[in-house]
Amino acid sequence: MEKSKRLYVFIGILVLIGIVFICRLFYLQIIDTSNYYKAQAYGSNEITIYPARGTIVDRNGKLMVYNDAVYDLMVIPQKAKDFDKVALCKELMLDTIEFNKRLKKATKYNPREASVIYKNLPFHLYTRLQEIIYQFPAFYIETKIDRRYNINGAAHLLGYMGEVTEKQLALDKYYKPGDIKGITGLEKSYEIYLRGKKGKKVVLVDKFSKQQGSFAGGKFDSLPSAGQNVISAIDLDLQVFGEQLLANKIGSIVAIEPSTGEVLSIVNSPNYDPNLLVGQRRNKNFASLLLDPSKPLFNRALKAPYPPGSTFKTVQALIGMQEGVLTPDTKYPCHGGYHMGSITVGCHAHGSPLDLKSSIAKSCNAYYCYVYRSILDNPRYNSVQDAYVKWTQYLNSFGIGINTGIDLPEESRGIVKKPSWFEHEFGKNWRSSNVVSMSIGQGQIGLTPLQMANIAAIIANRGYYYTPHVVRSIGDQRFVPPSFKQRHYTMVNAMYFDTVIAGMANVCSPGGTASRTGIPGITICAKTGTAQNPHGKDHSIFIAFAPRDNPKIAICVIVENGGYGADYAAPIANLMIERYLSKDRSLPSQKPDMLDRMLKANLTGKSTTVKDSIMIVKPK
Repeated sequence: MEKSKRLYVFIGILVLIGIVFICRLFYLQIIDTSNYYKAQAYGSNEITIYPARGTIVDRNGKLMVYNDAVYDLMVIPQKAKDFDKVALCKELMLDTIEFNKRLKKATKYNPREASVIYKNLPFHLYTRLQEIIYQFPAFYIETKIDRRYNINGAAHLLGYMGEVTEKQLALDKYYKPGDIKGITGLEKSYEIYLRGKKGKKVVLVDKFSKQQGSFAGGKFDSLPSAGQNVISAIDLDLQVFGEQLLANKIGSIVAIEPSTGEVLSIVNSPNYDPNLLVGQRRNKNFASLLLDPSKPLFNRALKAPYPPGSTFKTVQALIGMQEGVLTPDTKYPCHGGYHMGSITVGCHAHGSPLDLKSSIAKSCNAYYCYVYRSILDNPRYNSVQDAYVKWTQYLNSFGIGINTGIDLPEESRGIVKKPSWFEHEFGKNWRSSNVVSMSIGQGQIGLTPLQMANIAAIIANRGYYYTPHVVRSIGDQRFVPPSFKQRHYTMVNAMYFDTVIAGMANVCSPGGTASRTGIPGITICAKTGTAQNPHGKDHSIFIAFAPRDNPKIAICVIVENGGYGADYAAPIANLMIERYLSKDRSLPSQKPDMLDRMLKANLTGKSTTVKDSIMIVKPK
């Protein structure tokens, strides 16, 4: 009996298996006949559909970066067996050695997946291949998105695109060989938002590589999702104006809106046209830019640590008051500078003694030598070294010696030496006199133009700043990263800022160090700086904000080898302030002679016209 039951169970299992096979065969041969047999007869290709990359506009909606279609010749290495290689190489104008090299690279990556064999086909070659591609099975043309820049400047700000590396391919499976992504600037920082999401289309192809329609009625296809548009904080008109003013000079301009931390402009000179790093010309032009002795790829605004010079006196004054070693009424003498034994820090001619407000307007070096030494020799600390550590903490609260956190890559922290550095140089018990040059922003200290502009914004806000950021919002929902809305307070009480601001308000007034550069009708609070340069003429530096009440713009300008702060940096900064605050920017400057002098000034020995330096490009 038991034996009979086991037999029935065995027969039942066989019958069930037979029914499953019959159903499967019925589906494949009757229901799914078209897809099954077509796939076997023709074969299929999976084509990536690239999304439109998000555009970038300025704060007023003016287009800065947009898209352009490019065409790549793709190959599926496993299928590249029998084809006329010589004929294809002739069409592509490649020798067979180079072609084999590219094919080998594609095969090594993945023989079954499509890879780029010829990137950015010239249009004439694209149209020619469209006619003959059927002769070369395993090859097809894929449409991709590349960038175009609506301005022949702002390259360090906007960034550029480049082909993904093998390391990047391993880190992010979104990309495949031949894809491009943001390498620098906004293109890199906001890549994940700008790039969108790829789609795909699976198509049937015959033995001549001609498409024969969708596979499985498009069942396996997916639509791409466009990248999100980015609204930048940049004022394109101000950016262009800054590029014009800095043409034929070496240096940088950074302008910030103090009430939000939004970056209004970042100008670097030398600069380059970001359209040079687009399409077929990308690699060749990048090599030329990289070898250019003027270093146009170097982002001075974020990476160059300059001695801040006398602009640093504003910070020293604030720390001195907070530490209780300085008051608005404190006076110090100046007899052509500061003198102590063999130490002399020179100063220009002015009245003596000066109080705090006048020391800023007149930029007295001796005054700040006394101030800095009083900070480091403060008896409340056990040693100069302890006081110095506290002083560096103050600097950090001003965004000095640390990254500001700007939403652009490769920011430098600047230079603020640790006590151990001075111990190595001057011995364990080094004294305040060993570092007195730092009192006036010289010696072992370096700030980036961004950090100096941020100091101006901090003073404008009476003691706090927002993380500087180049983007206002992202996408249709106007997403703003929460970190952009967080205030960062300094270690200095707000009550101490008014005296410093009062002194800065006199800098561009009669008797101030930049009196000839003021703009009628605008109270510009500023500080000039002249940074000593061991390699040539001094650097011209200027920080400012305006207007005095409810400030709208804070700015730093550095002109290398420009001499005194009032010679070039102050005029450029004040012209930028005038332009930004003007209700009608079509009106001429109130300082036409100063504007003309800045536009024509050539400190590089090279001749680059303003037209060549910056020119708006119309989209195709």
